Amino acid sequence: MEMEQFYYDNKIVKKFLYATMFWGLVGMLVGLLLAFLFVFPHLTDGISWLSFGRLRPLHTNAVIFAFVGNAIFAGVYYSLQRLLKARMYSDFLSNLNFWGWQLIIVAAAISLPLGYTTSKEYAELEWPIDIAIAVIWVAFGVNMIGTILKRRQRHLYVAIWFYLGTFVTVAVLHIFNNIELPVSAMKSYSVYAGVQDALVQWWYGHNAVAFFLTTPFLGLMYYFVPKAANRPIYSYRLSIVHFWSLIFIYIWAGPHHLLYTALPEWAQNLGVAFSVMLLMPSWGGMINGLLTLRGAWDKVRVDPVLKFFVVAITGYGMATFEGPLLSLKSVNAVGHFTDWIIAHVHVGALAWNGFLTFGMIYYLVPKMFKTKLYSVKLANFHFWIGTLGIILYALPMYVAGFTQASMWNQFNPDGTLLYGNFLETVTQIIPMYAMRAIGGTMYLIGAAIGVYNAVKTIRIGVDVTDELAEAAPLTRVSKKRLSGETFHGWLERKPVQLTILATIAILIGGIVQIVPTILVKSNIPTISSVTPYTPLELEGRDLYIREGCVSCHSQMIRPFRSEVERYGEYSKAGEYVYDHPFLWGSKRTGPDLHRIGGKYNDNWHFNHMYDPQSTSSGSIMPSYRWLIMDELDRSDIETKMEVMVKLGVPYTEEEIANARQNMDEQANAIQENLYQDPDFKATYEEDKRAAAARNEEFVEMKDREIVALIAYLQRLGTDIKINFDQEESTSKNN
Repeated sequence: MEMEQFYYDNKIVKKFLYATMFWGLVGMLVGLLLAFLFVFPHLTDGISWLSFGRLRPLHTNAVIFAFVGNAIFAGVYYSLQRLLKARMYSDFLSNLNFWGWQLIIVAAAISLPLGYTTSKEYAELEWPIDIAIAVIWVAFGVNMIGTILKRRQRHLYVAIWFYLGTFVTVAVLHIFNNIELPVSAMKSYSVYAGVQDALVQWWYGHNAVAFFLTTPFLGLMYYFVPKAANRPIYSYRLSIVHFWSLIFIYIWAGPHHLLYTALPEWAQNLGVAFSVMLLMPSWGGMINGLLTLRGAWDKVRVDPVLKFFVVAITGYGMATFEGPLLSLKSVNAVGHFTDWIIAHVHVGALAWNGFLTFGMIYYLVPKMFKTKLYSVKLANFHFWIGTLGIILYALPMYVAGFTQASMWNQFNPDGTLLYGNFLETVTQIIPMYAMRAIGGTMYLIGAAIGVYNAVKTIRIGVDVTDELAEAAPLTRVSKKRLSGETFHGWLERKPVQLTILATIAILIGGIVQIVPTILVKSNIPTISSVTPYTPLELEGRDLYIREGCVSCHSQMIRPFRSEVERYGEYSKAGEYVYDHPFLWGSKRTGPDLHRIGGKYNDNWHFNHMYDPQSTSSGSIMPSYRWLIMDELDRSDIETKMEVMVKLGVPYTEEEIANARQNMDEQANAIQENLYQDPDFKATYEEDKRAAAARNEEFVEMKDREIVALIAYLQRLGTDIKINFDQEESTSKNN
């Protein structure tokens, strides 16, 4: 048969590799700064865009979508062309994918520190950027599917199954989780509220981990591990079971992030059941990866690429054992809201995603530049310092998590909490935070060495932008199953059918969990005493979201004796029906705030935001002094309320028309309360006289951001009585 010559597009792979290395260092550097802020909370005091709450989503987005995302594209564009024996379908789409993705990353890097955020975990970017993500992701998918359709290799290798599953699932997750109504160019509200929003968000959040951080990397594992080891994958049959069972089961597991919350019990139990089942396909994939190296262990000892792959796959196995373990209710009751979860997440991120990416870079750079690796010794040093960094990061966080859970749940013989002050826990684990920062520093040093090694390798190599290849053209074969052909063998040469079946597999779980929660109103009963936020409280809530307070504070009291004793009556589903978005949180660096309303006076909140240590000795919360100085922007309040009406919040036309008058009345009352503090009054009056002497406009305290935030905090948890002898609230169907 006559062979056809063609060229692989190496340019696009190199672009994504360069972006992977650059954004990896940026994302890890931001993460390291955050780690040091736990030890030195005043490190960035007074700089709003460098505060922990604003930088935390920047770190997660930079690492997940910039570092890991670019690594996925680099690996897919390299492996897909070679597995299909075809150049990418469209050079234009390839470049649109690259430059569009980098612009999205830059937009995130600018908007998140400025406080433009939806607050939803791994989906913090505002609506214009969400639309851009969808467009670029579709461009990537069209390019991939177009390449598959013009392939010269009949059967689709297992890696491609995972790539297709990733494409369709991420598209579905991104679109449904980010349905929101815009208020302005960079402000929107989720169409879902409270419990519904929480379920949809963690359906997305868990499966962003599953289908962005896991399935594409499994595809890369199935390609690069056999290539680097020069051995076939251990088991073809196991890869089939691994793929189909993983994508079907994974999508159900999201509710295990919401155990013991106000989420309906049936949804929680479904999440637990499928999370436990998830262990089997996950470990099937790990075993398939590790056993591919059977007989190649001598090579593993000397080849840094394989060393990185071994630790990556082992990290995948550890993280996917721990996930089902943490989904057990008894274990979740201990681990949730603690630093155990931080350790768990970073074992997966640093070992599985990070080390597989580094191994892939060390494999690709010499091969694409037709040279040897600049320094095997440096690569080995990177491996060992990175591995030690992972250990020194994770172990202290496990200790911190167990310490937190233990201290939060201990009682005195008389039934009172042994550690009634939340800060007693915080001060106890500061040494663990310091060790975590050291581990993170070591990991970053290793990454920097890896980038240096790659750059030096590139400089001594040859830049081959279009790599010549040849393969026989694909001949037509009957659309029906051939004699002796298995169903899956037939499916592997039918990309459209394979993609449709994969889409059906991932949609089933989402439909079963989400549709009843959204459409069956009796699942989320309302409480008659729960009313919408006042205009000032709504503005304060948006400030709370802007500053990323949800990163450190939960608003969900679970029905545990220790939590009820510490915070007040446990949270009810009906209390959140007007919350767009929900703010339940996933980590308690500080105490839960759901019943904070009325617990302290307005002056306490004012002083706490100005200087947290003045009210809470030992606190590691940074100062938010700009809230006290900056004027509140009220220009969008009517639009915000009108959007809320469209979402089902029962504001009347009169309430919207009188919104600013209502804000003034509530703000004046708070300002008067602040005046009760003689120190505040004296300082405030002095500032007022000084501004007049300088002929400067003076912003009244009632018009500043801090007053709106205080209004919101004082509202939290006050819609229902918090005493155990409270009368039963009247419930009705929503």
